[in-house]
Amino acid sequence: MMAVAQDFDELDKRIIEMLCTSSQGSFRQIAKKLGVHPTTLIQRVKALESKGVINGYRANVDYMRLGYEFMAMVHIYVEGDMIQVESDIMDIDQVVSVFDVTGDFDCIAWVACRDREEFSNVVKSILSIPGVRKTNTSVILNVVKDPFHFIPKLMEPGPHE
Repeated sequence: MMAVAQDFDELDKRIIEMLCTSSQGSFRQIAKKLGVHPTTLIQRVKALESKGVINGYRANVDYMRLGYEFMAMVHIYVEGDMIQVESDIMDIDQVVSVFDVTGDFDCIAWVACRDREEFSNVVKSILSIPGVRKTNTSVILNVVKDPFHFIPKLMEPGPHE
């Protein structure tokens, strides 16, 4: 069963928000900021991990500064086995994310490539997957808000917010 927001108390919500903001630092440092004992924090984090709410920790990387100058959202039209098509797309190294969507197309792949040739090859690779009928690619000019900067608002707004 999937956990929902009301399954978490105030401390769980504060832990999630703090780890989304920055997971750097020791449990002792984070516990001090939250005003709880480090053992309490560790137990709560382990519980959130076991519920599948926290699925890992990673650095927030700026793809463009790493040389991934060609990024795009590839809208994909599928005829046939959608699950297999999405699985095949996920196997392409330059695919950052795959989204199963509603609307005119069936899924979207976010791709990040180092140069025009690699970008062209990735789009052609997607088109060559059995079941892909066509694609419509939107090139990303600038990342205005990175999706990894999204911090869920779990706390109830206070009277001043």
